[in-house]
Amino acid sequence: MNFANYPELTDTELNEAIHYAVEQVRSGLNDFTTSMKYPNSVNNFYPQMDNTEWTNGFWTGEVWLAYEATKEDCFKQTGLTHVDSFLDRVNRNIVLEHHDLGFLYSPSCVAAYKLLKDEKAKEAALKAADKLITRFQEKGGFIQAWGPLGAKDNYRLIIDCLLNLPLLYWATEVSGDPKYREIALKHIHTALSVVIRPDYSTYHTYFFDPETGKPSHGVSHQGNRAESAWARGQSWGVYGLAISYKYTRNPEYLDLFRHVTKYFIDHLPSDLIPYWDFDFTDGSDEPRDSSASAIAACGMLEMAKYVEKAEADQLISDAKRMIKALYDHCAVKDPKISNGQLLNSTYCRSTPTNGCRQHGVDECCSWGDYFYFEALTRLSKDWEMYW
Repeated sequence: MNFANYPELTDTELNEAIHYAVEQVRSGLNDFTTSMKYPNSVNNFYPQMDNTEWTNGFWTGEVWLAYEATKEDCFKQTGLTHVDSFLDRVNRNIVLEHHDLGFLYSPSCVAAYKLLKDEKAKEAALKAADKLITRFQEKGGFIQAWGPLGAKDNYRLIIDCLLNLPLLYWATEVSGDPKYREIALKHIHTALSVVIRPDYSTYHTYFFDPETGKPSHGVSHQGNRAESAWARGQSWGVYGLAISYKYTRNPEYLDLFRHVTKYFIDHLPSDLIPYWDFDFTDGSDEPRDSSASAIAACGMLEMAKYVEKAEADQLISDAKRMIKALYDHCAVKDPKISNGQLLNSTYCRSTPTNGCRQHGVDECCSWGDYFYFEALTRLSKDWEMYW
């Protein structure tokens, strides 16, 4: 089926989808209030874990979305229990030597502060912002993603970090200190100068020379190969550019958004559920990554707020088609099938050239669950995002 011929999600389906999403969160409260969800499901069911992964904020974000949808106290109390956990984590610096502080603290603690003005949440998120800016490298002008600071084999940024930067914008907004925003702006400038290829596909990661700060080379660490277009990386580009435009109004970012988004849509298969890498399309038996479509749809719905009506209407229509496909093919509508939200996501697919450890293939992934619920929420109202 051609993309333009795929039907849009109807209002009835939207209401059904939100109902199912809320009930999936509700069914998880017993197991995941004092515990967190593992990054991905195992045979479609998430195991419990401590608050130690880069992904733990997404489950809390789902809890806050369920609270917004219902105003029920059970979701509020679970969310606040998680805030205590995130404050403890940053106070004790538990596995925070990486750039994913935004993924951890925006949908959990920034959300709690925006919704409830909770002071513990504000404290935790500001401390996380302070931690994140310690990874900024003056040589090169970017936030180092992983590993020991300054180490040559880790001297790189990754495209995902565009979603970590809103924590810094928020920190400047609530503290009045411009340093957070200034670092975010420097990182965006550097990242967008290297991660987008001439054809508007994207690199997952990009290395710099630690001695000179000059760009070195791009590698798609979780893609099929170094020069391929990893589907989730492309979707981080879509949403990251929308967010970058929101906070800067830089017309260059709007132009890049249009091209990067077109690349994403043009490479979707006929059922609109992306393969995990855009090397693959209709007829391939490679796994899908539904989470990439959920992320991209959120970015399209965000950018629709800032463009002229005709373009906004098209972005909303395209996002509704993508979300309809997710609802048709991937959404969990029965807790006996899974304790997640969105089937057919892929965390890491190992190939001979990418070097990543295979896990979470054709499973639910916590970010896919969250962004699917966020996309539904965006369609239901004028939503103030947690990012």
